[in-house]
Amino acid sequence: MQLPPFQALVDAHWREVSRLAHALAGPTDGDDVAQRAWEKAFTAYPKLTSAKNLRGWLLTITARCATDVHRARKPQTPLTDDAGLAVAGPDPADWPDPELWDAVSRLPERQRTAIALKYVGDLDHREVAEVLGTTPAASRRLVSDALAVLRKEIDHD
Repeated sequence: MQLPPFQALVDAHWREVSRLAHALAGPTDGDDVAQRAWEKAFTAYPKLTSAKNLRGWLLTITARCATDVHRARKPQTPLTDDAGLAVAGPDPADWPDPELWDAVSRLPERQRTAIALKYVGDLDHREVAEVLGTTPAASRRLVSDALAVLRKEIDHD
């Protein structure tokens, strides 16, 4: 079994890894998650025994790196200036849809990951299921439940 050069893998999938990392970890941590995912992939790549579904393998690593960031994240008090305005971190008003992003960030981890894989990673339910280690039916349910929560939250605001 011959694996393609690692650079070919990066060239083919760097956008997908970056998009998923940002969708799962947010605009502040997305770049770090993508970098960690590529580091882990590079380390594990020589040990792979199959070149089948390398895209899914990369997205699984990315999703797990984002999960690690969420688990390690501790609530932090934002830095403020003399007027009490936050001065550190990106301004949520600059995000494409801050209300939606906030609602997505409150979803349970598996729902958040499933919806990001489906709509940001553009994976079908079989591929989402592979990444999450579940069945396509469970993948559909996770996405459906997440959409229901998001619709309810967005409609009530």
